Amino acid sequence: MAKYSGKVGYGPSSVETKPGVWEEVIVEREYVGDILRNTRRLQSGESVNDDLSVNNMISIVADPYANENFFAIRYVQWMGTLWKVTEVEVQSPRLLLRLGGKYNGPIPPATP
Repeated sequence: MAKYSGKVGYGPSSVETKPGVWEEVIVEREYVGDILRNTRRLQSGESVNDDLSVNNMISIVADPYANENFFAIRYVQWMGTLWKVTEVEVQSPRLLLRLGGKYNGPIPPATP
């Protein structure tokens, strides 16, 4: 079984950046775990190019933050790409994350 180590993105959540000013932010946290399934598929659609999608399943060791906010998980960083999390299954003390296509939503700003 292959090992996983990477970032998981939660959000967006509203954070007050200045008094009376709220912004939507993504929170990233580092996790370790296992890759339970590693597959890919091409979906033929109405576009010129086929859509790449994966059916991977990653099991992460959940911390209290992950257990309380599993419903807000949006993406997983794996193999240098952000992938959408399409399903989360709670199997304490782990979370099973099913991946889909590439994630193109908001991400946190890069830190220098």
